Amino acid sequence: MPERLVIIPTYNEKENIREIIAHVLGLQPAFDLLIVDDGSPDGTASLVKEMQAAHPGRVHLIERAGKLGLGTAYIAGFKWALEHGYGFIFEMDADFSHNPDDLVRLYTACAEQGGDMSVGSRYVKGGHVKDWSWDRILLSYFASLYVRAILWIGVRDTTAGFVCYTRRVLEALPLEHVRFIGYAFQIEMKYRVRRKGFRIVEVPITFIDREKGTSKMNSSIFREAIIGVLQMRFGGWIN
Repeated sequence: MPERLVIIPTYNEKENIREIIAHVLGLQPAFDLLIVDDGSPDGTASLVKEMQAAHPGRVHLIERAGKLGLGTAYIAGFKWALEHGYGFIFEMDADFSHNPDDLVRLYTACAEQGGDMSVGSRYVKGGHVKDWSWDRILLSYFASLYVRAILWIGVRDTTAGFVCYTRRVLEALPLEHVRFIGYAFQIEMKYRVRRKGFRIVEVPITFIDREKGTSKMNSSIFREAIIGVLQMRFGGWIN
């Protein structure tokens, strides 16, 4: 049975995709990759196919017709991972804001330290943010405070997108009922995991702002998160 799969959603990541794949493939223990590409017009998927040919059985690709959202990309990846028997499934960005070397630490937190889900956290002791402006740091930090105050989630970095799930967690979640597609997706997943009684472990990381390519962040993603938290807490549709 395959053990570890890293899911990386992409849209216009040609500057980063070869390097991030090569870095992950070089780790020990070994990690496979699944790239979920939302019709990148810059040719990202073509570069992934080149890496597939060079590393058969290690690099996989789902091509989608257009920008369908981060959350739906991960849900498609989770379902693929479960169908193909993976025991540990990871979320990671393509732009090196997440250090691929930290995948090993996220894996260890679940495989050896009793976590059902591990989160690469900027806001626990030892966690840091690099190359962000102070206003962006404060916005992110207070957004996490806002989420924790409303959802009582018990996770300091609630919007983190560097995550390891054990297979049993994803099998227990109603993936078809996950509603949100932006930052609120990351919050919703942690909230659902916590409400199911699973143990979430935060692993300190240093988050580095992207050097190549363009950020996908926009105001609508923040609005979804702000409103979505209230809907999760008071909407009565998460059990």
